[in-house]
Order: sequence, then C-alpha cells, then structure tokens
Amino acid sequence: MNDVPSALVKSGIDVLSDIRNTLRHSAEGPVVRDTGDHILNPDLGPYARWDGPPRDAAVLIPIIEHGSEPTVILTVRTAHLSSHAGQIAFPGGKIDKEDHGPAAAAIREAEEEIGLEPKAVRLIGELAPYLTGSGFRVVPVVAEVSPDHRLVANPHEVDDVFEVPLSFLMDPANHLRQSRKWEGRDRYFYAMPFGERYIWGVTAGIIRSLYETVYR
Repeated sequence: MNDVPSALVKSGIDVLSDIRNTLRHSAEGPVVRDTGDHILNPDLGPYARWDGPPRDAAVLIPIIEHGSEPTVILTVRTAHLSSHAGQIAFPGGKIDKEDHGPAAAAIREAEEEIGLEPKAVRLIGELAPYLTGSGFRVVPVVAEVSPDHRLVANPHEVDDVFEVPLSFLMDPANHLRQSRKWEGRDRYFYAMPFGERYIWGVTAGIIRSLYETVYR
C-alpha cells in the first residue's frame, strides 16, 4: 500500500509512479474487489436499471506524462448516443468477440473515438471490473500515452477531448459524494468538478476505484 497522497507531499509524477508500482508489480495480478455504482447505494443491486445479463465493456484510462505534471485524457460524449449521452467519459465501449480481451477493446475504441494510435499506448495494468446500474461490466485499462501524439475526436461519438491533471483526480479532497433523486429516493455518486467540467457517475466512480486500488 502506498501513502495516501496530499497536495503537499505527492506530485503528479509521484502518483504516476505509485500507479505503475501497484498495477505492474502485484504478484497476484489485478486487484479484484467489488466496485461499481452500487457501492454508495447498498440497497441496490449491481445492475439496478438493467434486467438482462451484464454487458462486457472496457475503457482506457490514458495518462500522458507531461514532465512533472501527468494528465489524464477524458472525452465529452455526443448528445445523441444511446447511453451516457453528453457525459464526460473515458474512451471505451463494448468488448467485441473479435477483441483479444479488455485491453484490446479499450485501445480499439480509443483509436475510433479520439484517433489514439495503438503504437502510442503503453499498457500499465487493469483495475477490477466496475459494475454500472445500466448493465455494463466495465474493465478499466490504465495506460501511458506518448505526449506528442495528436488526438482527433470522432464527431459521431465525441464532442470534445480534454485533459485533467492526474494529481487533481487522485486527490481525495476532490472526490465529492453527491446525490440525485431516482425513483423517489436519494441515490449517491462521486463527482469531481474541474472548472466548467462536471466529472461524475461512472467516470468519477472509476477514478475513485483507481485511487482506492493504489492508496487503500
């Protein structure tokens, strides 16, 4: 276990080093633990708004090492998509039968969505699957990305591409627990407002999962 980061003692590059050490040097492989939307809402099952079998998906958590301040790439999904429309998300999507596992799916989707070429991606490791209320079993794939690679958003899927400092996302002081009414009851989720960007829901939950994997 690494020391819990603080803005006073942990730089972004130190946080990236902790992530590398945790995910690359675990003899048991990826840390497996229960994670998902239901963690903050224990009265709900893992797939509260989905009646069928879970759908396998993967997302890429792309970290760019900009000197001492690594950043994480995030996207804004277009408004017409069938799920999580208009929300901030990691590049990713369903795992196709042709994909050779979650990492291959995440890299393929990142190339389709933001023009991230596979040769610019260096894998670090995977997190435990994140179970969403909408019925997805999402494997987050953590990777480093070449800082000189030019990203191009696919306008059919992505409205915008932006970066957030890794140190901001891994600071627990920025992990706000908020709630909204759903079916007449308060439902809780993580949110990480960053300027005009409102990072919340599944994306914020996955970021929180990365933090807890490294520092808990």
